[in-house]
Amino acid sequence: MTNMERLEAIVASLPETERVDIAEWGGHPGFRVRAKNFVFSDLDATSLSLKLSREEAEAVVATDPTAEPLGYGLGRHGWISFTLRDDADDGRWEIVDEWIRTSYVLVAPKSLARLVLDAEE
Repeated sequence: MTNMERLEAIVASLPETERVDIAEWGGHPGFRVRAKNFVFSDLDATSLSLKLSREEAEAVVATDPTAEPLGYGLGRHGWISFTLRDDADDGRWEIVDEWIRTSYVLVAPKSLARLVLDAEE
C-alpha cells in the first residue's frame, strides 16, 4: 500500500472529509472537513502538514528530526510539517494516524470532533 493510499484510508475513516487537489500548489492534495483543512500533503504523501496543539507541536518538533513548524506563521498555531518515508513502518503510521485524528478534532466542528473522540474512548 502506498503512503497516499494509507493517508486516504485514515482520512476516509473520519466523518465528512474530502480531498481537494489544490491547483495553485501543483495539484497537491489537502484534506478538509466542512471546508476547513486539517492535512496537507505532497503528491506521494511523503511530506505532510497538519495541526496539533501548540504544546504537542513543540514536543514533536523537539523530538522528531523530520518535523518542523510550518511556515507562513502557521507554526505558532501548532501547524507542523514532517517527512514520511515510503517504507515507514506500522509504528510510524500509528503515530501519523494519531496526529491526523488530532488535527481533525482541532479543526472540525465540535459535533463532528465529538464523534471521533467518543469512538476512541
